[in-house]
This record gives sequence, structure tokens and C-alpha cells, in this order.
Amino acid sequence: QVQLVESGGGLVQAGGSLTLSCTKSGSNFRIDRMGWYRQTPGKQRELVAIVVTGGITSCADPVKGRFTISRDSASNAVYLQMNSLKPEDTAVYYCYTEGVVLGTSRVTYYWGQGTQVTVSS
Repeated sequence: QVQLVESGGGLVQAGGSLTLSCTKSGSNFRIDRMGWYRQTPGKQRELVAIVVTGGITSCADPVKGRFTISRDSASNAVYLQMNSLKPEDTAVYYCYTEGVVLGTSRVTYYWGQGTQVTVSS
């Protein structure tokens, strides 16, 4: 009942910037958390940044000071502003959301299909 669509990925040079966007469609879902994960070959998917109820944000150590996450509740969107990009940031970035299906007490997760970010040396 919920779909997440990411956009904004691409190829950039080290030191450059990129902004990722994720929009949610669907209904009957109360968002409690929304954010971004990333995954590279040979590694597990790892948390990049999240926004929780109340607007509190959290970023993983490798991106602190360089990435900024924000959420627009009115448009059901979340953004990831990536600055000072490094080759190590190359990965597929996935939007995710966690919340409760309305009318139930069931916590449900949804994932986007991912958008490729490639940072060249």
C-alpha cells in the first residue's frame, strides 16, 4: 500500500555535491521514521541518516558533517543533501520508511528500489 521512489543519483567528481529525493505514495500509513541506507558490493546495507517522529535526525559516522537529511511532512518526502562527496560514498542509496498501518498496531517497513551514486576520484 506504500511505495517509495528515489531520484537524484548520478555520477559526480570527488568533492562535489548531490541531492537525493524520496517521495512516498499510498495511504493508511503513519510514518514514524524515514531515511536513507546505502549498500556496496560485498557489504551489508548500512544506515546513512534517518528522521524520526519529532524531527530528530541522526547520521552515521562516515557522513557526519557532510550529509544532511531533511523531511517534508506535507509532501511526504525526505531528502539527502550530500556535500564533499568521496569515492567511498559510492553505493546504491535506498530510501526507507517505518510506521504503523492505520487501523492496526502493526509496524511495517517499506524500501525504495534504490538510486546509484558514483563518486569518481
